[in-house]
Amino acid sequence: METQSNKSEKRNKIIYWIFTLWLALGMISTAAVQLLKNKDEVENFTSLGYPAYLMTIIGVWKILGVIAVLIPKYPLLKEWAYAGFFFVMSGAIISHLASDHNSSKIFASLLLLVLTLISYYFRPADRKVGFGNNNVL
Repeated sequence: METQSNKSEKRNKIIYWIFTLWLALGMISTAAVQLLKNKDEVENFTSLGYPAYLMTIIGVWKILGVIAVLIPKYPLLKEWAYAGFFFVMSGAIISHLASDHNSSKIFASLLLLVLTLISYYFRPADRKVGFGNNNVL
């Protein structure tokens, strides 16, 4: 017989994986667009006042962040990856708002920020940094 706690744990794990895979897909696809220097993306990026070469740096970081979030163990590395996703996406939202861009330009960043927060909130205990966790890096 499945207890209420087990049902809740199972539900949370399903939520975690759905949102984490969606987050990973979003980060990989935006990283690819940035690394391939898509014309529209370069125009969008430089219109915010950032140099085009920053797209390469952010694209590589996104791919490394996705790897860190998806691989087992290494909870401290996951914390850094989630923090990086949070800073990049919130920075993108703020940059678009400061540049008076329309809401359609903000939506993708806002969606990825929400996915980051949901994935982070529902991550299983073995993916969290804890005092009893010997495998922190």
